[in-house]
Amino acid sequence: MSHILETQRRLFQVFDGVIARENLELVAVEMLQLHGRSTVRVSIDGPGGVQVGDCSRISHTLSALLDVEDELKGAFDLEVSSPGLERPLQREGDFARFAGYRAKIRLLPNGEGRRRYSGTLQGVEGSKVVIDAHDDRFELDLNQIEKAHLLLELEELAELTTGQNARGETS
Repeated sequence: MSHILETQRRLFQVFDGVIARENLELVAVEMLQLHGRSTVRVSIDGPGGVQVGDCSRISHTLSALLDVEDELKGAFDLEVSSPGLERPLQREGDFARFAGYRAKIRLLPNGEGRRRYSGTLQGVEGSKVVIDAHDDRFELDLNQIEKAHLLLELEELAELTTGQNARGETS
């Protein structure tokens, strides 16, 4: 596993409880290199979505926490936002929760075979994420997933945010 992925997972563990105490859900922690600077991108969600004030409050809290934890070396930017149409999937429970939705999954490089899958999530079986892609069923090792995200339509995003489907029925 790459150093960046290990750091992302450690930060996820550090941030998760802090964000939960704010009655919000930590969706994802991603580390990127943008324009020569390190960026920590944090996605949060809550019942009915998140507002700008939620993002700002969490940003200040996490920034102070990162200063204390000293997980990152050097300068970095911190971005906190809602998950949006390409909601990241990082927890095992996410792959079960969003069964039936379209997703894109990229595996860690291992020098053999296919790395990219796009299709409909079928859930989790044991330690495997199941995805149907082009009439084929694939079982992907959860520990080998480098990056995964949903491919939502606007109606699906509204359904997830409000708890109602496109016809106004509560799910």
